[in-house]
Amino acid sequence: MAELSFINTWYWFLLGAVISYFIGCFNFAVLISHIKKSDIRNIGSGNPGTMNMTRTFGLKVGLINFFCDAFKGMIPVFAGYLIFKGFYFEGTEIIVSDFARFFFGLFAVIGHVFPVTMKFKGGKGIATTLGLFWAALSCEEWWLILVAFVFLLGIVAYIALTEWGSMGSLIGVSGLSVWQGLFIFFRYQSSLQSVYVIIIFMLILSLNLLTWLAHNKNLIKLLAGEEHRTSILGKIKNKLKKS
Repeated sequence: MAELSFINTWYWFLLGAVISYFIGCFNFAVLISHIKKSDIRNIGSGNPGTMNMTRTFGLKVGLINFFCDAFKGMIPVFAGYLIFKGFYFEGTEIIVSDFARFFFGLFAVIGHVFPVTMKFKGGKGIATTLGLFWAALSCEEWWLILVAFVFLLGIVAYIALTEWGSMGSLIGVSGLSVWQGLFIFFRYQSSLQSVYVIIIFMLILSLNLLTWLAHNKNLIKLLAGEEHRTSILGKIKNKLKKS
């Protein structure tokens, strides 16, 4: 591996952050709802995201929206990993791609939550963040993409049984971030005081804080028993009846 000086290459990270942000700004929920001659921002909870799309247009459309939004989180992660995986930060043993994938991924989520194309009123970032961690874990070991998929199925099962979409989503994000954080911790046990390692942990924490803060109203409604329920099992039963 070759050494890379952040001071001499900072502009590449800035360029990647800007590109990642604008990738995040593209909102599939709005696009799909417009195809269906409506605007998801004026329906249900008004949130242009997977849960509201599922409640409004059904499970199939909700899944399509989820994977499209998740893909937005995957692109910057894989780009950061592939571009920088052959480099260490100068004077350290820190792999540049361990920093780049979360740095770029965070800006994709910021773009989804605060898109300049929608007057900074976007979705809540769950699908994009889940896609980000899904891709990040597969960068550790390729087979982890399958294990992470099983984990996501477990979250879907939790939401289906409890009908609490927001809480299930947040549990999923937190669970995957802890899982990823453990990989970073054990990889750099001897370098935990490195500024780069500290920043990596801060990026992972920031992803959690961003998604939890974006759901602050949902959490208040959840505690008050007023949160919108997402009946996945009900939608499956209705689909089977129609068929």
